[in-house]
Amino acid sequence: MEPLTEVQQELYDWLVEYIRENQHAPSIRQMMQAMGLRSPAPIQSRLEHLQNKGYIDWTRGKARTLRLLHGVTQGVPIRGEVFAGGALEPATGDTEFLDISGMQLKPQDYALRVTGDSMIEALIADGDVVIMRPVKEPDKLKNGTIVAARVEGEGNTLKYFYRRGNKVTLKPANSKYDPIERPASDVQIQGMLIGVWRDFGAGVG
Repeated sequence: MEPLTEVQQELYDWLVEYIRENQHAPSIRQMMQAMGLRSPAPIQSRLEHLQNKGYIDWTRGKARTLRLLHGVTQGVPIRGEVFAGGALEPATGDTEFLDISGMQLKPQDYALRVTGDSMIEALIADGDVVIMRPVKEPDKLKNGTIVAARVEGEGNTLKYFYRRGNKVTLKPANSKYDPIERPASDVQIQGMLIGVWRDFGAGVG
């Protein structure tokens, strides 16, 4: 399909999430509110582009007729590795998609392959795939949440998150590893854990 512009993609992602959660199309007014617009004209223009590019079908003037032409995906992109050991720079490569059914996923959710055993006591093992959700407001993140975090000068890691004042502690779930303590400004939260995928049949041949 023809690629979307940034504003078209923003509306399309919102439509996918809305329809997944509500099982029906939103009104033009709801789309205007979600996109922060005061006029229906930009929404109608974006919808026309989405239709012309093959993403949706709809009848102009009848928002409730809007239909996604490509079903809501049950896959999430695997965006590399996260280290459950120390904090290391991840390797990057081609994007894979993890096929998952039965999970309430959002368009921005993604997956990471786990390397290391520092979260083994949280039942997250080397080779597992963790499903992550971006954190919009890191300052409001609850202590004890498992996160993927990037530590300035070291790389990324999967750990329990704790913050006290301006200091962040990233705690492992394995007594063999020491916590990572850094100023909050040195820690970027990349996502919070929402699920773990383990393929028990991977070694069967």
